[in-house]
Amino acid sequence: MATTTSTPEAILAAVGGAENITHLTHCATRLRFELRDASVVDKATVEAIPGVLGAVPQAGDRYQIVIGGAVASVYEQISNLPEMKNAAHPSDADVKAAARAKARGKNAWVDAFFEYLSDSFRPLLPVLLGASLIIAGEAICEAFELIDTHAEAADKPATLLFVDAMFRSVFYFLPLMVAYNASNKLKIDPWVGASIMTALLTPEFLELTNHPSTTCIHNETLNKDLCTAHIMGLPMQLNEYGGQVFVPLLMVVVLAGVYKLLVKIVPDNVQMVFVPFLSFCIMMPVTAFIIGPIGIWVGTGLGTGLFWLNAHAPIVFAIVIPMVYPFLVPLGLHWPLNALMLANIASEATGKTDFIQGPMGAWNFACFGATAAVLVWSVRDRDKEMRQTATGALFAGLLGGISEPSLYGIHLRFKRIYPFMLVGCFVGGLIEGIGGGVKTGTFVFTSLLTIPVFNPMFLYAVAVVAAFATSFTLILFFNYRTKEERAEALAAAGVAEASAEETAADLALEQGGAQATAPALVPGTVTEIASPLTGSAMALDAVPDPVFASGAMGGGAGVDPSGDVVVTAPADGTVVVAMGSGHAYGLSLDSGVEILIHVGLDTVNLEGKGFDVKVAKGDRVRAGDVLVRVDRSVVEAAGYSLVTPVIVTNTAKFSSVELVAPGSVASGAPLLRVTA
Repeated sequence: MATTTSTPEAILAAVGGAENITHLTHCATRLRFELRDASVVDKATVEAIPGVLGAVPQAGDRYQIVIGGAVASVYEQISNLPEMKNAAHPSDADVKAAARAKARGKNAWVDAFFEYLSDSFRPLLPVLLGASLIIAGEAICEAFELIDTHAEAADKPATLLFVDAMFRSVFYFLPLMVAYNASNKLKIDPWVGASIMTALLTPEFLELTNHPSTTCIHNETLNKDLCTAHIMGLPMQLNEYGGQVFVPLLMVVVLAGVYKLLVKIVPDNVQMVFVPFLSFCIMMPVTAFIIGPIGIWVGTGLGTGLFWLNAHAPIVFAIVIPMVYPFLVPLGLHWPLNALMLANIASEATGKTDFIQGPMGAWNFACFGATAAVLVWSVRDRDKEMRQTATGALFAGLLGGISEPSLYGIHLRFKRIYPFMLVGCFVGGLIEGIGGGVKTGTFVFTSLLTIPVFNPMFLYAVAVVAAFATSFTLILFFNYRTKEERAEALAAAGVAEASAEETAADLALEQGGAQATAPALVPGTVTEIASPLTGSAMALDAVPDPVFASGAMGGGAGVDPSGDVVVTAPADGTVVVAMGSGHAYGLSLDSGVEILIHVGLDTVNLEGKGFDVKVAKGDRVRAGDVLVRVDRSVVEAAGYSLVTPVIVTNTAKFSSVELVAPGSVASGAPLLRVTA
């Protein structure tokens, strides 16, 4: 009986097996591998695995595989595979040493920097999303004049004050959460990092502002008092650290060095007590006196610079932000901007408002518009897999403001999408810029539900609708993939049923109603599938391609052709897929079996050179009819294998798909035995 490989097993095989993995973790959408040798991983192979949305090679033998919302489940399944449990993994020190040894040039440092930012914020996305929806609810109620969120606390109903506390808890204690995650990332006790940051949020620290020894100077520009406390004769700048993100990020970097030094010099039997104690004694004062003010200055300086650009060139600013975001997100380079958004909201210099999220909304909705158009095409093409991907991505975007499922699941896979999507980004940004810009007083995910939190709301709504409509219309009109990409995707996904139905309808008209639909499969019926070419038959798992060999696309076998390469129809049926490049054919046989004949491996790269195609989609073929003649010399000169997988794409309908016999096989001789 043919067996198929699960997605976790296929991923493990594609990255070189458990023995090639030194460390594995995951984020919100991606599996993150640290490998002994990342050169063995083939990006195209990884992306062909069902359930994989994309692959992102990193410097230093690191590799990311994009899964989407199911990443935690896939991670657990991989971790629980017998190969992973039996593998002897090196120590943490060995992993770090190997990573340092393999890192090359500044790119590894850049990757490490952005991974630090990403892993410090990534675990907080769910709580930030939850808080943003509470804010959106308040904004909607305020739009209908049910509440007044701008009233003084004493004038607010107790219920509204409590709801405010529900979302403000996330943003006020954000420095504590960032410190915890950053400490985890740098492999030190996360509670030590969180505790140091918490010291600056305590009522006692805040009360220093009112201490008799504290001096304050009123700043007219910021319209606030700038206060300095005097601790043991040393001046300490007092700031409001609630909602700050740069301070914990800087603090933990310094703390990591201090903490690891203390671990080395403090005796093991007293480390539990004295490493945290000495870390507090060193880092709490250093953070309060030095790192805290520096973090505030950095955040304020960057925010002020962008605020100036937004004020003096609003159109340029509003266009640039959505135009660069589609390139920043795949590389993880958007985290600094997210940090700036939070810093702007906490800064008096920007009026505690953020002006980046408005233009970012234009990018998000252009992205969602592209996804909606892909969904329409997938329904039209009866592409079940893409329809499921696009539906989930669209709901995640419009209701949650999350672009990653769209980006990794669809947009990065089809190069035609980006130009159309960028036009939508441009249109949305231009409208916001002409209108003078859009601001918000809180950090939210730009979705349909959060439109009311932006000001002016009407301008923002018009801009995002225009961005959505532009991308949607362009992709709906021009399609998101070429005809060949469309046909190949249908064949790879094994959705031959839909294609067969379309073909049957066409043939009924062309052939005067000739019967083209497959008969019902009778349980127990055994069907033999003939070999489409002469050569040496091999078991599917012997095919030198991980995706085919894994059985992820269905059961079958491989044939290494000998002599002249002439590929023929194994039985009577209909051609439902015929690639223009000549390398792949999908046949719906009259017996009810649907097969994919993939001539050679990676031969799509030849773009049809050496392939003399004899059939087209919709053609009726008889057993032995020639599908394509292949010039062996052209394929071999290009360095590609001629091993031809023959796959039963509707394997799920059969109890078994078996190789009749390995070894020599003639064209037309039995190759596979299929039992319904």
